[in-house]
Amino acid sequence: MSTDTTPDAATTTQPLTERGDNRSQRPSSDAFRAFIAGGWGPRTGALPARRPSAEPAARRRAAIGALFPGERLVVPAGPLVVRSNDTDYRYRPHSAFAHLTGLGTDEEPDAVLVLHPLAEGDGDGTHEAVLYFRPRAGRDTEEFYADARYGELWVGERPSLEEVEAATGLRCAHIDALPDALAKDAGRGGVQLRVVPQADAAVEALVATARRGQEETEQADAALAEALSELRLVKDAYEVDQMRRAVAATAEGFAEMVRSLPRAVEHHRGERVLEGAFGARAREEGNGTGYDTIAAAGNHANTLHWIGNDGPVRPGDLVLIDAGVEVDSLYTADITRTLPVDGVFTQAQRKVYQAVLDAADAAFARAGTKGARFKDVHAAAMEVLADRLAQWGVLPGSAEESLAPEGQFHRRWMVHGTSHHLGIDVHDCAQARREMYLEAELVPGMVFTIEPGLYFRADDLTVPEELRGIGVRIEDDVLVTADGVENLSAALPRDPDDVETWMAGLR
Repeated sequence: MSTDTTPDAATTTQPLTERGDNRSQRPSSDAFRAFIAGGWGPRTGALPARRPSAEPAARRRAAIGALFPGERLVVPAGPLVVRSNDTDYRYRPHSAFAHLTGLGTDEEPDAVLVLHPLAEGDGDGTHEAVLYFRPRAGRDTEEFYADARYGELWVGERPSLEEVEAATGLRCAHIDALPDALAKDAGRGGVQLRVVPQADAAVEALVATARRGQEETEQADAALAEALSELRLVKDAYEVDQMRRAVAATAEGFAEMVRSLPRAVEHHRGERVLEGAFGARAREEGNGTGYDTIAAAGNHANTLHWIGNDGPVRPGDLVLIDAGVEVDSLYTADITRTLPVDGVFTQAQRKVYQAVLDAADAAFARAGTKGARFKDVHAAAMEVLADRLAQWGVLPGSAEESLAPEGQFHRRWMVHGTSHHLGIDVHDCAQARREMYLEAELVPGMVFTIEPGLYFRADDLTVPEELRGIGVRIEDDVLVTADGVENLSAALPRDPDDVETWMAGLR
């Protein structure tokens, strides 16, 4: 009997990159190729209508181009990301790409938007925008039936260059033309290139090759990312409409979770029942959830980013739910409600809940004040919470001492901020400068959250026993208007009596 364990030549010569196809038994005969290419009905010749997102996206491109005249700006959609082996995560394009093209959902992985600089007199504006992507292949190609990433029989019919041009108003070109387009007139002394960093490593490598000696490229790319982020600080009318749609769908999702509470109580992982109820609504009404849903019952509410959602939902407890629907345009809501599992708050729960609600109302009032700055919203909420905690005797001093920079004792029970900008990202505009974000005056079109909370962990010996294990957050989505602020999520009850009435009506 042979004891030779050396792999045979056929095994050792097959590259690892090709071994994933070993499970396939794809036909490759010429007869099959000819047969599969024929017998299909004609494609419709009608081009799609221009999307409502096209015009506002064009204005955004013009605004960003005006900041970088004479430079080539490269905005990748990003590639598919491997989840496990040869299985990818559901695709979502980079937010800057979606914002400047008006494309959303899972459209066009590996696409790249390039703003090419125009010479004076060559056209309107400072740049010509060109969208590079891989259009659908003909039915007579191997890609049609054999390519699991782009093939029509695998991922569905993909658009042609002409169809995307009609829908977006962008000039479109095949992705194979991208390297030459980036390199044209580039390099030291030529056209300067900027690329959105960390969006697509392969595109960044192409840009690096095209730059050929350009200096301070990291700073240049960071400045582009900063500008693209700050471009989203003030939403246009289209964006506000998308935010309203996301909030409305999210409110429906919260109602579904309340209806599912009885089943959640009976299930050993009741938090997952709530998460699943919301996730189903998010997929039905939009692209999905804008971030991982937090369904935190009991003491789990005191872990700020509790997304395991594997705990029970017990009668008598509160459940803190932080969830948002992302609509097809990729704009997302971000709402939190803290609900009594039984539909009625206990005295201790109501005490904490009312303190948080009062802090939120104070933040709303401050946000609606003429000349208010973003940081003032947080300060208003903290004043209320510090005062309430002092009244309860849990602070090591007065509320005034705690609010002083050298104090901040109240932050033990609320370590996060009260607000963040919201839009095409749940934490939108994250690369904006401090003076444009935290220090900025609130102006019409800004959309942000107001979300104070109090979190008393079960093992926190500094608070009365009746409060231990209670975590409350109330989060709403806010639009700054010419007259003040509008609570976009006001349809979801906030007052404790209203919450109880609403839950009773759903159950």
